[in-house]
Amino acid sequence: MTASPGTAPVDPQRGMLRRLTGASWFGDVAIVFAFIALMLVGGLLSDVFLTPRNLTSIAVASSILIVVAIGQTLVIITAGIDLSVGSLMMLSGVMVGVAVKNDLGVPVGIVMGIGAAAALGAVNGLVITKGKISDFIATLGMMSIALGIGQVISGARPVTIIDAGMTALATGSLGPFRWIVLVSVVVAVVAHILLFNTRFGTYLLATGGNFEGSRDLGIRVDSVKVRAYLISGTLAGLGGVMLTSRIGSAEPTAGPPYLLTAIAATVLGGVSLFGGRGTILGPVIGALILTALLNLMTILGVGVLFQPIVVGIVVIGFAIAYRFRQ
Repeated sequence: MTASPGTAPVDPQRGMLRRLTGASWFGDVAIVFAFIALMLVGGLLSDVFLTPRNLTSIAVASSILIVVAIGQTLVIITAGIDLSVGSLMMLSGVMVGVAVKNDLGVPVGIVMGIGAAAALGAVNGLVITKGKISDFIATLGMMSIALGIGQVISGARPVTIIDAGMTALATGSLGPFRWIVLVSVVVAVVAHILLFNTRFGTYLLATGGNFEGSRDLGIRVDSVKVRAYLISGTLAGLGGVMLTSRIGSAEPTAGPPYLLTAIAATVLGGVSLFGGRGTILGPVIGALILTALLNLMTILGVGVLFQPIVVGIVVIGFAIAYRFRQ
């Protein structure tokens, strides 16, 4: 391709890649360096931070957030938001607990939990696209509905799960890698392939980048959004199963806090809240940064009441940096 007078030559393949993936040096490389810097600083401040045992703890804790953040990422790429993910996590865990308590077995409970979360995620998408309701209002309502269903089923009390198979998900390992960590890795790899190597992924990015233009091009934008919310609900349900496995019980209050941290991980990962641009690697590293930061503050004795302040400052700082980069 020849450049016009007074302009620099353009690499069409590179330009297309950036348009499709939202890739940028700052967004994809800087956050990796930020994570490495955090780990190095943590190692300097504490002898415990970089020990194998503590690194395993960080990996296990972040794996749950990674799964939920990836689902949130796919929704945000379509210029939406899913405020119900925390409640769907709780509902999924409660259904697993109730299934085990009633001798239905862990596999049945997992299918029930993830299936319920996926179904409610699809309802979110249908209400938004067919009912013409804003993402914020629709998922806010679903957040309350899922929370209420979970509390009714559990009686608003923790449901203890005593099952070796369920415990093995969090404590079992394949070589040096915990099963729960491998689950998050598989989800991340599949999501990356889905977003950047399938037609559906292209449609996701296009829908978020230009909704009306995508519709004019023949893309079934309503179907794309419904499937994005379906995936988000499914991954929230999976995250609920993972969380329940890790803590050994279905806690009615355990899931909702993941809503804000999942959104924070996507912001740290450079995903545009206006849609049309994002990666999977970014939110994965963002989740690792948040988890490692909280872990380090706990080791250093920073009070639990002060930790959200530090996390908030970090998230806002990254958001400002991304804004200036744009």
